[in-house]
Amino acid sequence: MSFRLSHGASGAIRRFAGWVARGSVGHPMLEGINYWDELKDSPSQMETCFAVFANVLELDDQGLPINEKYAERRAATWLYLYCTGELPPGEPDLEPWECALY
Repeated sequence: MSFRLSHGASGAIRRFAGWVARGSVGHPMLEGINYWDELKDSPSQMETCFAVFANVLELDDQGLPINEKYAERRAATWLYLYCTGELPPGEPDLEPWECALY
C-alpha cells in the first residue's frame, strides 16, 4: 500500500519553499538577517532547515496540516540560531527530534 501527501501537506511544503526562496520565512523573526549569504555555500544546512519544517509539521486524519505556521516558526528559529549563534529572544531551544535528518 502506498500513500501520497495530501494536497494540504503538499501545499504547506510548497509555501514553505517559497517563503525560504523569497527570504521571508519566519517574518519578522529573521528581519535583517540575510540567511541566503549564510546558506548559499552550504546546501546541507538548507536541508536541515527543511527537515525542521517537515519534522514539526503535524497533519490531521485527512493529511491536512494543523500547525503550518508553528513549523515555519521552528524552522526560522533554526535559521536564526545558525546565522547568529543564539536563539531568538523568547524562543525555546530546538529539540534533537526537530533537527533530525531521516
